[in-house]
Amino acid sequence: MELKARILIVDDEEGLHQGCRRVLEPHGFHLETAFTLAEAREKISQQIFDVVLLDIMLPDGNGIDIIPFVHEKDPDLVCVVMTGYATIELAVEAMKAGAFHFIPKPFSADLLLLTVNQALEKRHLSRDVKRLKSFERDVSQLWTVAKGELAGFDQFNKDTIGPAAFRLTIAHEFRAPITALLSFLLLLRKGYVPPDQQDKIIDNAIERAQDMLDLVDDLMNLSSAQEELNPAQCTVHNLSDDLMKIVPSLKAQAEAKGLAFTLAVHNQPTVNTNPTLMEQLWTNLISNAVKYTPAGRIHVILEENDGWAVGTVQDTGIGMSAKEQELIFHEFYRAPQAKEMERHGTGLGLSFVRRIVDGYGGTIAVHSEVGKGSCFQFKLPTYTNTQQRA
Repeated sequence: MELKARILIVDDEEGLHQGCRRVLEPHGFHLETAFTLAEAREKISQQIFDVVLLDIMLPDGNGIDIIPFVHEKDPDLVCVVMTGYATIELAVEAMKAGAFHFIPKPFSADLLLLTVNQALEKRHLSRDVKRLKSFERDVSQLWTVAKGELAGFDQFNKDTIGPAAFRLTIAHEFRAPITALLSFLLLLRKGYVPPDQQDKIIDNAIERAQDMLDLVDDLMNLSSAQEELNPAQCTVHNLSDDLMKIVPSLKAQAEAKGLAFTLAVHNQPTVNTNPTLMEQLWTNLISNAVKYTPAGRIHVILEENDGWAVGTVQDTGIGMSAKEQELIFHEFYRAPQAKEMERHGTGLGLSFVRRIVDGYGGTIAVHSEVGKGSCFQFKLPTYTNTQQRA
């Protein structure tokens, strides 16, 4: 699920704030505003943003001066400078300071929307490059093992066997869809497919390509989890806020299948975590419940208990055996019943969830019965609990 981009507008004109809202909010962007550099610094320190729209002439200083601070907090946060005093000299100064773009006031709605989308594309590319570099480092270790460059058998301990097996599994997971895709393309290339069947073959090829893309996306998320868990990416916030952001679309998916979807938020526990990871945690658990529940209901609970934020996702789906529950958080594992019900899936979602929960000092458990449903429950330390343990 795609999450809403967060935009911070730093400008001392209320009219500009309102104008940007009218243009950007209908396109799904979440906007925050600041009238001064001091207010902008406070919000950037406490929240996570994707793009900053930054005026130069502000009551307490030059907007360009805050750009180094912005990139110190988040190197991938994209700054766009906007001003009514546009000159070549100012544009050069802004770019040297690290601004991505420079737009003169007044600007059109189309230019604003185009600039914000370009800025988001740059942020996504920057983060993808980091994920790919991390992934490439992992793959290079696989080749070290595969080429037999380790001196002796005694070196194949848990620190090498585990990563090697994981990466060999990656190769296996990629081989099947690539082989199928190649077969489809060769059938078309050699003219073996009648014209009335070509659309079906093309659709199959697209489906396999999407399988590979989904696998790449999940692998990149898994690989970048450690970076995303960095304390610099954390903010103190209500866990219920993250839940409420993703509920509407998932509830709609459940109801489209004829499932009942109920939500019970008993408390609003405060946690010090990365909000994006929290949204991904909730999304993975609830979307799995929707996917593997053919009939019945989904029930989601959030509460606080003895210093722990407790999230529960219950369903009346296909369920799992005791043996399957032991393996469900392993990378690439998918229960046989899950494969029969839904062919698509990478088997990485729950391992990603576990990595998030473990990274914040929490726990996750599952209780399930075949044919009756599953209950996943995670616990994360509240902000107060975290402070006491520090």
